[in-house]
Amino acid sequence: MRRWLFLLMLLAAPAQALPEAARGEVDWRRWGSGEMTWFGLTLYRATLWVAGEAPAEPRPPLALVLEYRRAIPGERIAQASEEEMRRLGADEAALARWRGAMRALFPDVAPGDTLTGIHLPAGGARFFYRERLLGDIADEEFARRFFAIWLDPRTRAPAVRSALLQVPPQ
Repeated sequence: MRRWLFLLMLLAAPAQALPEAARGEVDWRRWGSGEMTWFGLTLYRATLWVAGEAPAEPRPPLALVLEYRRAIPGERIAQASEEEMRRLGADEAALARWRGAMRALFPDVAPGDTLTGIHLPAGGARFFYRERLLGDIADEEFARRFFAIWLDPRTRAPAVRSALLQVPPQ
């Protein structure tokens, strides 16, 4: 019984906050949050954060926190990211440049783990696992393509995109 109660509490948990290590000097504001499901299984809760006063639309710097509900190998996270960036128009030469970096950065995750990606204003992306810095991919095209997985109108997860882009109350 306790196990089921814990599981229900985990699934009902509020949107994940930014890791302290990711905050830096930026005044972050929570924008929106939604759950990614696949064949009825919740894979993760995604929460979008923006810098400063809420802009008309999210733009860098912005952060995306994924709080996982299932165990997923890092290799699969990298592979799925590559597939989605390809589907959204990334060319094979660019994907080849990013493939090794994603595979090296993305760890295996378990339920309750968080991966945070920050689209840096000067270009590129920075990633955190829980509170630990994983590293950067210093390529603006990579950052645009990676965050487009969730924010592009052509995303495979339009309900998640809609939830992420829900304008917060003022």
